[in-house]
Amino acid sequence: MKVLVINSGSSSIKYQLLDTETEAVMVSGLVERIGEEMGDLKAKVYPDTDDEVVNKLHQPIPDHTTGMRLAIDLITDPEKGVLKDKSEIGAVGHRVVHGGEEFHKSIIITDEVIAAIEACIPLAPLHNPANLDGIRVAMDLFPDAPQVAVFDTAFHQTIPARAFMYALPYELYEEDRVRRYGFHGTSHKFVAGEMAAILGKPVEETNMITVHLGNGGSMTAVQNGKSIDTTMGMTPLEGLVMGTRSGDVDPALHTFLARNKNMDIEAIDTMLNKESGLKGLCGMNDMRDIHEAIAKGDKHAKIALDVQTYRNRKYIGAYMAVLGCIDAIVFTAGIGENDEIVRLESLRGLECFGVKIDEKVNDQRAKEPLKISTDDSTVAVWVIPTNEELAIARETKSVLNQ
Repeated sequence: MKVLVINSGSSSIKYQLLDTETEAVMVSGLVERIGEEMGDLKAKVYPDTDDEVVNKLHQPIPDHTTGMRLAIDLITDPEKGVLKDKSEIGAVGHRVVHGGEEFHKSIIITDEVIAAIEACIPLAPLHNPANLDGIRVAMDLFPDAPQVAVFDTAFHQTIPARAFMYALPYELYEEDRVRRYGFHGTSHKFVAGEMAAILGKPVEETNMITVHLGNGGSMTAVQNGKSIDTTMGMTPLEGLVMGTRSGDVDPALHTFLARNKNMDIEAIDTMLNKESGLKGLCGMNDMRDIHEAIAKGDKHAKIALDVQTYRNRKYIGAYMAVLGCIDAIVFTAGIGENDEIVRLESLRGLECFGVKIDEKVNDQRAKEPLKISTDDSTVAVWVIPTNEELAIARETKSVLNQ
């Protein structure tokens, strides 16, 4: 079955076409700057040969419908495409950021499901409306293909109340569902399954800490294959130090800024989400630039690295205590897969807990799963590339098979 995976943003559509029998990627693409004066589409077509075919368009793309039509036209182009007709697409899998407490697993999209996703908009006002745009466009373009929603929050719905409840007046949870939800669930679930397979154990018998480090970052304590705690909270702002997000701060900071800096709630929210994290500490949020600046003696860049990796290490230690015993620590996503310094500094000092790193192996780039711990390390440490599109395709196939 051919599955089209769609990740729809407010002004973009990221997509992949996969063959679920072979799990091969047939086309991957990105439509950007939707609604602006000029838009862009870039797509890679993976033919049977070793060469990739890259196609680009630069033209006005007024809305998501136009963007998706351009992508489908390319997929079915007689000369450049991989399908004769869009009817060959057997299903469409959608990334949906927030499913609230309604969704514990992926589900076929119906009118009732759309209404429930809409009801979660107050919890994810920047993401769920864009996800819904993608769903509605796909339902219009593929009326005969089943549509499946795969939720970032679903994997974390196994977190117990002791971990997801905030110590706030209980009616805030009862009336407004204020609680920890967690995100990046598709990625955490994917690498947890891959790690268990490498260890040769059923995922239901495996404990691990999964560390997703990109421009956004989160960590999850996985016990017997289930998420029992995660660093992101009601929103993706809580937890680790990220590219532009602060992660954990004193909740009274809002009051302090309002009283002493005369900032309103919108300005504070913008600062914490878009002007903080690594960028706030040193003016840069690309780790490659930060390492280069550190090599030149930039003290602020060094502080940013130290703050980020210290926060990582603190949460790893906390989750080791939560789990009691662990089989593995898994690094994934852009920084987790490619930044040997962040990995090493995030684990420094944990030798007495059985974590020992082979620094020569750790210096390698991980295009495939890579073990970076020594043979005598009692906790295996691996780098496993995430593949959220493949995970969504697998989820879509699984839902339809059920």
